[in-house]
Amino acid sequence: MTKKTRVIVVDDSALVRGLLAEIIDREADMTCIGAAADPLVAREMIRDLNPDVITLDVEMPRMDGLDFLARLMRLRPMPVVMVSTLTERGADVTLKALELGAVDFVSKPKIGVADGLRQLGADITEKIRTAARARVSRLSAAAPPAAAAATSAPAVSLGRLSTEKIIFIGASTGGTEATREVLVNLPPDSPAVMITQHMPPGFTRSYAARLNGLARIRVAEASDGERVLPGHAYIAPGGLHLSVERSGANYIARVQDGEPVNRHKPSVEVLFNSAARVVGRNALGVMLTGMGADGAKAMRTMRDAGSWNLAQDEASCVVFGMPREAIAHGATHEVLPLGKIAPRLIEWLRSNAGVSTSRV
Repeated sequence: MTKKTRVIVVDDSALVRGLLAEIIDREADMTCIGAAADPLVAREMIRDLNPDVITLDVEMPRMDGLDFLARLMRLRPMPVVMVSTLTERGADVTLKALELGAVDFVSKPKIGVADGLRQLGADITEKIRTAARARVSRLSAAAPPAAAAATSAPAVSLGRLSTEKIIFIGASTGGTEATREVLVNLPPDSPAVMITQHMPPGFTRSYAARLNGLARIRVAEASDGERVLPGHAYIAPGGLHLSVERSGANYIARVQDGEPVNRHKPSVEVLFNSAARVVGRNALGVMLTGMGADGAKAMRTMRDAGSWNLAQDEASCVVFGMPREAIAHGATHEVLPLGKIAPRLIEWLRSNAGVSTSRV
């Protein structure tokens, strides 16, 4: 018999605790072993019951969810799925939770909580499954990761480069922090960067603003029809696909609605296919941590069109799904630890300044 994933639910709402327990217990491969109304009760439950995953609300009595998460990840790192309200403040807090080490998050509706959570049941349980397999690491008691990264970016310049080059990044679970690690270590004169991170509507604007305050390049949510310029990064808005098109001598961002691709919107497949079609030999592809296979086939199409591609290695991934699939499709030229991806991009760009990539 397969071992069930054991989950503790932490939320100050009795309604939400009951609904989440019901959703979890309906699944054959998981069970809710406890529900706590606040972090202090949760702390005792975690110690006594040793769960595989916890779901954690942000705003709770007696101790803030973020404070609890920070202590948990310092003292007893474990997979955490945040359950937070979809508000502007909720988005900022959720991004902070991901920075502290939460694996993923679910947005609970502000109204119609019961029906909304039931509709999100499949999403919630899939995120719990992913979290149970995720690689979590201990949070240092030193400066928070983003603050530390902001001061570590090398003050390098790429010098004269072909403005035709574009870096394309795909990421999912664990990708918010992985993408940050890459962006903060790129120089101000980096080629344009186009990013598809699996994220729902309402979060990408806050995420882009947070990265913009850390990186040396300008980071913003992509807008349909805008020029794609060096020294800028463009993030696919949650719930919309991002691609690149050519308009005369310029690249432009195309942001469009459409059907989910590989169950995702935005989809890495959409962005990477456009990179192969439009940018070809001047594209650099980067596949970061994430569950599933979104973008793997398209990354192979990029390579066949002449791009140069990297993937994050298993040891540094939160979830080694998307990179593994990209590697299996023969899409990558190199597989590197997260901390070496930006330096390798810079090294490659310097050695290939002004020239298109050759087929490998």
